Amino acid sequence: MFLFILSDILMVSVGTVLYLTVRALPRVAEESTDHRGLLDRWAHSDWPERIDATFEAFLVKLLRRLKVVILKLDNALSHHLRKINGGANGKAARDFNDIMEPKDAEGDRV
Repeated sequence: MFLFILSDILMVSVGTVLYLTVRALPRVAEESTDHRGLLDRWAHSDWPERIDATFEAFLVKLLRRLKVVILKLDNALSHHLRKINGGANGKAARDFNDIMEPKDAEGDRV
């Protein structure tokens, strides 16, 4: 309960400071300067949009190529697993049931 009261006091004090700050904001006059820095001019030019479009196009191409590589790897692994497990005729190359279940003299499973 003590922590709840402390957190309430903290939130009320932060709210009060924020209220006083917002109330004092209109009193601050904006300085109108025509001198803009290099970063400000760069931010308001069309260069950031060009860089973003170029980066997006590069990223789309990269992700498509990566997708193709992953699909090729998946196909190669699937082919390898099929070759290990099934062979060309579909029958398993290794029959683990024969190993796990013993057979009697006539060949029937026990």
